[in-house]
This record gives sequence, C-alpha cells and structure tokens, in this order.
Amino acid sequence: MDVRQAVTDRIVAMLEQGGHVFRERWTRAASRGMPRNGKTGAPYRGANVLLLWDAAIEGGYASNVWLTYRQARSVGAQVRKGERGVLCAHFERMARERRDDADEVLSEGGMDEGAVTAEAGARAGVLLCRPFWLFNVAQIDGLPLEVVDLGLAAPVESTRAPVERALRLLGGCNATIRHGFDQAAYLPALDEIRLPWPRQFTSPESQCATALHELVHWTGHPDRLNRSFGRRFGDAAYAFEELVAELGSAFVMGHCGLVDATVEGHAAYIDAWLQVLRGDRTAIFMAARLAEEAFAFIVAREMPELGESTASAEDA
Repeated sequence: MDVRQAVTDRIVAMLEQGGHVFRERWTRAASRGMPRNGKTGAPYRGANVLLLWDAAIEGGYASNVWLTYRQARSVGAQVRKGERGVLCAHFERMARERRDDADEVLSEGGMDEGAVTAEAGARAGVLLCRPFWLFNVAQIDGLPLEVVDLGLAAPVESTRAPVERALRLLGGCNATIRHGFDQAAYLPALDEIRLPWPRQFTSPESQCATALHELVHWTGHPDRLNRSFGRRFGDAAYAFEELVAELGSAFVMGHCGLVDATVEGHAAYIDAWLQVLRGDRTAIFMAARLAEEAFAFIVAREMPELGESTASAEDA
C-alpha cells in the first residue's frame, strides 16, 4: 500500500471538516499529553500524533496510550474482537538484512521522512515507509496494571490555569511582541510579533492562543530553528509555513490546556493547506516534524515559578 498517500488522505479528510472541528479535536486530545506506547513508554512522533489524537477523540478514549496487536499479546492481553486499529507510518532506511522483530521496531516510532537530508539519504539508500496499526488501551482486555496506570496518569502541571501557562511560555521565549495592530502577524524582517489590543479578542484564552500561533512562526527565524521552504514548495512556501504554525500551535495549546480557545484570523488558510497536501504526499510528514521541533523549542523556555527557581538554586 502507499502509506504516505493513505496518511495524507486521512489528514486531508480531517482538514476538510473545517478549522473549528479539527482544531478543537487536536487541542482537546493534546491536553491529555502526547500519544505514547504502552509497552515502552516512548512518545509517538510526527504525523502519527495527529492520527492518534483524532482517533482518540473519535473513539471517546480517555487515554493517549497505544499498543500494537503483537505488543498486547506479549503482555498477556488481547485486542477485543471487531476493534479497528489506527494506521500509522514508520520510516526507516533500507537495511541489508531483514529483521524478524519488525513489529517491535515499528511500534516505537522511528524516523520521520522530513528528518532525512538528501546527503544522508544518498548514503543510506532508499527510505522505506511501512504501515503499522495501533490500538488504544480502551480497545484491549487483560492489560497489566502498569499499562493501565500509564494511561490514567494526569498530564504534568495540569493544575495551572491555561492562561498562566501560556503567559509563562510567551515570557520565557522573550519574543518582541507589540500591540495595537489590525491583525495578528509575525514579521520575520523585524523579528517581532504584532497583535491587536487585548480587548479586541473574544477572550483572554483566544488572545493567548493567537499569540502562541505567532510564537510558532517566531521559532522559524534564522537565529532560531531556521525554517525555509522556498526551493521545495515555491509559491506554496507561505501556506506550508502556516500549516507548520497550525500544527505547532495545536501542540502548544494542548500543553497549556487551551482546549476551548480560538486562533483568531487564520481560518482562510485551509484551502491553501489542502492544495499543498494534495500536491505532495510527503508534505504532512515534514510539517508535523517541524511543528514538533517548534513545540519543543518553546516548551524548553517556559518560565518557572519563583519557588521552582529558588529550589533549583538551593539544590545546586
């Protein structure tokens, strides 16, 4: 099967539902944490995150913990008859020898197509995209308690107010943010984020969500993550960067718990995203990887509470 195309088609179908649908679904699922493997504890990456988030909301699953069929059997559990798995993609370089434990390898995430440079790809040979299927712990009977408890674990720092958590991210990144403009935007040439006055947003949560969206754009500056797509996407480069910011802001908003907030003024890009994805079956894998990089860059700079900073100094 053409796994790249199958995954792309699934995400295109999500986007076609409209921004108010996929944003709410992804952010609500993200507030429960990144999808993880129930046997290894490793988080899933890239486009697989979007697929698993959507499946979690569609199935009404409270947990973001997943297993392959073989992994479930290996811990003495059984996927219930009639349950359907979620198709995911695993990238790996062509190996000289075939491995018999492929299912175990695929279940742990693996490479992302967008992470491989042309030079590395030439040295390593063909990059293979293989399918694997995951089942949520809610679809499996007889799981050991340690796997069940992994799914019930509360997200870290979930007791903080969403607006406070967003402000800690914005403050920690120390981006230049100016208010008093007609619409939200990030200007790379000036390296500054521009926002309307706070009173012009529908809520403080939406103000924070919009600012975080622009903060994802801010991470792409040459002095930071240095994102550039002109040669690959040509005239569609701007739309692709907006897709990266859309996915990255979903990750960040979920991290903050901004599940009901709205990124204001960005609904018009959906048609452009769909055009990019329909024209390039590998684009979503690259976009998801870059969005994760931006998310990690922002979260690593989150401002600690005063008590946390004092405790760290005393420990040192």
